[in-house]
Amino acid sequence: MANLTSQQDAQRLNSPPLQGRGRGWGLSAIFLAELNSRAADMRRNPTEPEKRLWRALSNGQIEGHKFRRQAVIGPYIADFLCPQKALIVEVDGETHDAEQDRQRDHALAGYGFTVLRVTNRDVMDNLDGVQRSVLAALRQAPDRWAVAEGREE
Repeated sequence: MANLTSQQDAQRLNSPPLQGRGRGWGLSAIFLAELNSRAADMRRNPTEPEKRLWRALSNGQIEGHKFRRQAVIGPYIADFLCPQKALIVEVDGETHDAEQDRQRDHALAGYGFTVLRVTNRDVMDNLDGVQRSVLAALRQAPDRWAVAEGREE
């Protein structure tokens, strides 16, 4: 272990339990740190469709529902996550692999999440339609925990 920096050694010693409980998802602390770093970089450098959709989703603009950008869920980074409804909105570019997306969506469903996929083109050309689709998915999804008072249902 002499090759590890003090930060890496601390991550090794504080690795999450293998059962996947808590924030660790059963992943090593080093891998989680890499994922969180990549997610932070993706938040700093979003694509134009991601910027536009974030402007539409942020600050509870869709019936008060809160979203997070580039949220780490297991070994994945979700573009947009509404934790209250366990809804993930993914913005797909032209390079997405349909089979990989299917496998990823299945794995995220195993964690209890629903994935709504929209294309870059949808966001750029039909943002209102994308917002309506997100709202419909939010209304259909059950709450994961008691809703805070003050938000109308």
